[in-house]
Amino acid sequence: MTTPPALLIAGHGTRDDAGAEAFRAFVRELGLRRPDLPVAGGFIELSPPPLGDAVAELVERGVRRFAAVPMMLVSAGHAKGDIPAALAREKERHPGISYTYGRPLGPHPALLNVLERRLDDVIGDQDRAEVTVLLVGRGSTDPDANAEVFKAARLLWEGRGYAGVETAFVSLAAPDVPSGLDRCVALGARKIVVLPYFLFTGILPDRVRRQTEEWAAAHPETPVSSADVIGPEPELLDLVLERYEEAVQGDLRMNCDSCVYRIALPGFEDKVGLPQQPHFHPDDDGHDHGHGHHHHGGHTHSHAH
Repeated sequence: MTTPPALLIAGHGTRDDAGAEAFRAFVRELGLRRPDLPVAGGFIELSPPPLGDAVAELVERGVRRFAAVPMMLVSAGHAKGDIPAALAREKERHPGISYTYGRPLGPHPALLNVLERRLDDVIGDQDRAEVTVLLVGRGSTDPDANAEVFKAARLLWEGRGYAGVETAFVSLAAPDVPSGLDRCVALGARKIVVLPYFLFTGILPDRVRRQTEEWAAAHPETPVSSADVIGPEPELLDLVLERYEEAVQGDLRMNCDSCVYRIALPGFEDKVGLPQQPHFHPDDDGHDHGHGHHHHGGHTHSHAH
């Protein structure tokens, strides 16, 4: 029987000891969940162990093939550049190894469900229609990465009944947390819950909470609460293994995680599995825009221009 490729988890790294330990504990838990699979994890920067040590550990265990999964919610500079560069360097250091590279984790319906639970922990039995959510991402100089956070916010809003879900960033991108809270108020928010879009605790989620508390102290007329990070939930373990299987099988899909014809999203459950007919947009002045048929298995999108 062929040994399956090992699983290498690539983390960002943090100066926060608790956040780094949460990642290391998560990697250990993955190893316990899949005892048939060599599992190791390392960081790009800031925290031990470095990614190179994790690769060396796998090689010492006899691993020649592995699949690397970026432990990140969005594809920014680290997922697009730093991790592939580090993996290429490791391939030079360890001749004969080969690897495939998976995709980032979000915005996946399973993680949206965890975010919803984090909000429920704060909202309790309050009416969701009274609550505006401010989803706060890390922030990046990469506009594509920032757009992914907006996508997560929109998917979190769809079908869940919140008054609104707005977006802000804690670093490198606007709007910042205070500006995001100001925007919620300008849009008529009665109660606000600030929801950090982060996997584990760390310096930046702590900063989000601190900035939220400072804003709340200056605006006592608006009730503001802070929710917790995603954390090492079973859904997160399942999702990392799903990304591993995708990478191993070469099944790197486009946006099927959040496609209403494949996944039962809140309020759109009736669309799952519906066959799609090619359709015409009358406003497009003869522009031919066709979608391939959507099926449970061979799910494709084709655009004829």
